[in-house]
Amino acid sequence: MSTTVTSVDAGGTGDIPANGPVLLVKGLRKSYETDRDIPVRALRGLDFTVSKGEFVAVAGPSGCGKPTLLNVIAGLEVPDEGTVRIGDDDITGRSEDQLAHLRRRHIGMVFQFYNLLDELSVEQNIALPAMLGGRKRKAAEARARDLLGLLGLADRAGSSPSVLSGGQRQRLAIARALANDPTLLLADEPTGALDSEGSAEIAALFRRLNRDGQTIILVTHDPNVATQASRVVRMADGAVVEGAVVEGAAVEGEHGETAATAGGETAGPAESTGEGSERAGGAAPTP
Repeated sequence: MSTTVTSVDAGGTGDIPANGPVLLVKGLRKSYETDRDIPVRALRGLDFTVSKGEFVAVAGPSGCGKPTLLNVIAGLEVPDEGTVRIGDDDITGRSEDQLAHLRRRHIGMVFQFYNLLDELSVEQNIALPAMLGGRKRKAAEARARDLLGLLGLADRAGSSPSVLSGGQRQRLAIARALANDPTLLLADEPTGALDSEGSAEIAALFRRLNRDGQTIILVTHDPNVATQASRVVRMADGAVVEGAVVEGAAVEGEHGETAATAGGETAGPAESTGEGSERAGGAAPTP
């Protein structure tokens, strides 16, 4: 994997430094209006940094703002205050067209409930976002075949996603998210709809992708999934909890336990909105 990824976006060079943060979130605030005229403060001055090549798991109780954080990073929701910078690109204050371009270049998203297009074949589900990302049809189809081979789905290329098992559908969703070689792979409760065997398979896949150099931010309530990450960050009340960061989570200890397990990091109940699937490399990036 190269040390620099360059975007053609006019708002910045798009360079991703070999060292230093690939994602910088500073002072992020986001509120929602309710029918009772009492705003819900989803994010409350959140600061968050991710370095190139990290695998970060974000844990915390339901309602702490985890999906909102992912949506703001992906440019699917606009923060009330704060800055989100991916490489050299500050995504705050951008137009919808600019955000769509930045998503295609920088973001791949994986959702709990897959958000696949059953009317397209397995291969077409990957090739379509690759074409929208700028590849010619033959190059997009070749990229799709490469990813299907990588994720063990080559024999399913012509099938409909509807005939796949849950684990296969999530592997396809991950392949689709990787179609445009994203700077960041964002995953919102990707194992939430799977059984324990499927969850273990998908968690191991994320770890393998990270070993190959992919930067990953994964929201999860499952401590077994979180321990696959190199760092676990805990959120509460719309902010990162100080002192609740577990470094080296996926490094096994002397007796086989992981650092996250040994450190006592536990996640709260499930939380996933499944929002924005078709705007973030979910089914098809915005053209």
